[in-house]
Amino acid sequence: MNENKTNINWYPGHMAKTKRQIQEDLKLIDIVIELLDSRIPISSRNPDIAEIVKNKDKIIVLNKSDLSDKKENEKWIKHFKENNQIAVECDSNSGYGVNEVLRAIEKIKEKELQEFALKGRTGRKIRAMILGIPNVGKSSFINRVSKTNRLEVGNKPGVTKKKQWIRINDKIELLDTPGVLWPRFENEEVALNLAYTGSIKDDILPQTEIAYQLLKYLLENYRINVLERYNLSNNYIEDILNREEPENFNIYEIMLEIGRKRGAIISGGQVDDEKVSRIILEDFRSGKLGNITLEKC
Repeated sequence: MNENKTNINWYPGHMAKTKRQIQEDLKLIDIVIELLDSRIPISSRNPDIAEIVKNKDKIIVLNKSDLSDKKENEKWIKHFKENNQIAVECDSNSGYGVNEVLRAIEKIKEKELQEFALKGRTGRKIRAMILGIPNVGKSSFINRVSKTNRLEVGNKPGVTKKKQWIRINDKIELLDTPGVLWPRFENEEVALNLAYTGSIKDDILPQTEIAYQLLKYLLENYRINVLERYNLSNNYIEDILNREEPENFNIYEIMLEIGRKRGAIISGGQVDDEKVSRIILEDFRSGKLGNITLEKC
């Protein structure tokens, strides 16, 4: 296993076009809903959004809270509120937190709705825009909040392709937008976090390296989850990590053991690196490894 830093660069041309379209559409918008992945609240924040949104009202939604560490979710909500930002914890799959998001929108825009009514504009709806990086769960959120399945949902980035207006209720209508990344990641940690959660397409990344880095983090921060999921003993992990070998050799050996236990074997009895890498990444993304937060407050 290579210890060299993972170099991840991805900014397809269509994302620059999407960013320009968002800037144009904001002229129609009253409030922005920024969806973040609750497992990586910082890495999943597109730094361009703050500049694009500027003075628009905004609500932060920590989505996929069913996959993240509950205690960390609470810390992040507190952190955003202490910085005068409205934040709501949400699980689009179950619907947890969705109604709270709608209530927050109506509360923020309550005064404007009253002003519309006084002017006789009783039919004027609050126009919200939903923004977020690829694979943060925008389509699932919209399907839940609109009580429909009108949007295609997939556990891969880039499913939402075009602009769509969705009626939420008598007061709110929502503009969906495709997920957009930014041209340059600030550091390797951000790039890795986006790769772990699937916000960067797997087919252009070295999956074995990504899975290795993720396993390293989990062994340091959520070891019990790894032990339980792959039926490993802590004594075994300690023995391997304490060998007189470079750290990357030792962690790679644990990857191989996971592969053996999961039947990721090719001819000759060798472990299939790519298959065991996919197993580890999928187990994390689906929540089979438990509730895990990669960025702690």
